[in-house]
This record gives sequence, C-alpha cells and structure tokens, in this order.
Amino acid sequence: MEYKIPWWEPQVGGEEYDLLREVLDSNFLNDGDFTARFERELSRRLGCKYVVALCNGTMALFASLAGLGIGAGDEVIVPDITFIATANAVTLTGARPVLVDVDAKTLTIESAAAARAITSRTRAVIAVHVSGRAVEMDGILELADKHGLYVIEDAAEALLSQRQGRCLGTLGAAGCFSFSPNKTIMCGQGGAAATDDEQLHRRLREIKDQGRPVRGTGGDDIHDGIGFNFKLTNLQAAVGLGQLNLLEGRLKKLKQVYKSYREKLGEVEGVTFLGFDIDGGESPQWVDVLVEEPDELCQYLGGRGIECRRFWRPLHTQK
Repeated sequence: MEYKIPWWEPQVGGEEYDLLREVLDSNFLNDGDFTARFERELSRRLGCKYVVALCNGTMALFASLAGLGIGAGDEVIVPDITFIATANAVTLTGARPVLVDVDAKTLTIESAAAARAITSRTRAVIAVHVSGRAVEMDGILELADKHGLYVIEDAAEALLSQRQGRCLGTLGAAGCFSFSPNKTIMCGQGGAAATDDEQLHRRLREIKDQGRPVRGTGGDDIHDGIGFNFKLTNLQAAVGLGQLNLLEGRLKKLKQVYKSYREKLGEVEGVTFLGFDIDGGESPQWVDVLVEEPDELCQYLGGRGIECRRFWRPLHTQK
C-alpha cells in the first residue's frame, strides 16, 4: 500500500550519487579511504576521540561488549523496552541479558531498576536512548562507578541528540549508532561505535576485521586475536558522507514535525505524547504516543493514507 503520509521516509541528496561515482571510479569497494573519512567526520560531530564504522548497529553493540571483555558467565543489564538487537548483541557474546523496567514517561532505563538487578556477575549496563530521549545518565554513570560496571550507550536512534551540551553516545565506555534506512541518516545498512578509550578503540578495529588492528597486504597481516568481518565498505560510507551533509536539516525537520503533532493533537483524549526536551538538545527520532488500542489506531489511520506502526513489545514477552 502506498501511503500519503509514510511512517518514515529516507532522504537522499545529490551528493550521495557523486560520492558513489568516486568510489566506483576508484575501483576500491571494500572499506578504505571513504570509510575512514566517514569515521573522522562522525568523530568530529560527536566530539569524541574515536569512531569505528561497522556493518550495522547490532555488531557495533556486540563489538563494544566483546571489546570490553564481556562474555560467558557475565550479566549485562538491558532495559525491557528496546529493539531486540540490544539483547541479541549481549547473547552473542555468551553473556546473559538481565531485563529491567523502564520509566513510563520516557521508556528509558531507570537507575533504581538497574541497581536492583546488580549481582556479582554484572559487568555492564546498556543505556538505550529510545527515540532520541536521553537516559538518566547521571544516575546510571554513578551506579556504574560505584559497582565497577561499564556503561554502553545504545544511541541507534539518537545521532546528535544531546543532553547538557554533550552528544548521547559519548558519555559511557562506548556509544553505538545505527545507519539503517529508518534512522536519522542511513547507509542502506551500517553502524558505528564511538569511544574515548584508546585500548577499546584498538579492540574494536581488531574485532571488526579478523583480529588485525591494521590491515597488511596478505602475508604480513598480524592477527592479535579473534575477529570477524564487520567492515563498512567504501560504498556504504560514501552514502553516509552524503547523508551527513543533510543531517542538520533533517534534525531541524524532525523537531518541527514533533512540535506540530504535539501542538495539534496534544489535547486529544486518550492520546499521551512521550515528551522530548528539545530546548535541552534532545532530537526526536520518531513521534511516539501511548494509546489504549494501538492496532485499532493503526488500522484507522492506514485507511486514511497515514502510515503508523506499533512500538516494540517488551523483551520479556518475546520468545
């Protein structure tokens, strides 16, 4: 069905085409100079020391967890409301995701709930900035410091969303981003991990490229540990570079859309908007509301050419 008002619509500018032609003309399609340019530009905009581009946001989470030494026998605290990739990344390391409740007003993890879930096996907390809303990071970071835990930010939906002048995804040990088609910018598929930690940066590079921190020319490759193939190609990075030039306008538009819906529908009975601190720097990824009958609402709107979708179901209800 073709909707008059789609739930989400990726935007592509002319620069992506030009950059893709450059990559194709270079005949080097694997990760390379364009990938490195994309990483540097992300690092500059986020205000962090290092960014490692990967094939998707899920692998950015996995690589960050694995790079911090999290694995079998460990526990990682995960909010019950998040896309399932957050928990899947934990499971892939061999660790166990421990689900905790979220704040009903923001759908983000609460430090009090996380505190109750800590055991002798807990190694990390994943703070998910749902739809671009900032987690209560002061409380989470204080809790982590008290118990010697890592904080990993799932900022897949929070690119350049800020709190107190700092970009979400740059406050913990690592911050992970997604560039799938329904994100603020997209590469088709793609992800990135941001960190200020030099050692973790090295491990991220090893994990994403078969255990080698620096690519050799074949026989002189040095593999310092186990790694995989999670690389982001020059082709995807070229799209990402073009998308970054649309980012400021995209963020401005998303804020305008949210404000418009809130102003016009905020007083509708039975509809509760989940808030954003736009003046404080938060940027809404989506407009999300709480209603009693979401399926009925989606059907009603769909019949009028307006696309919408249900939010994620809590992870504890998943098989």
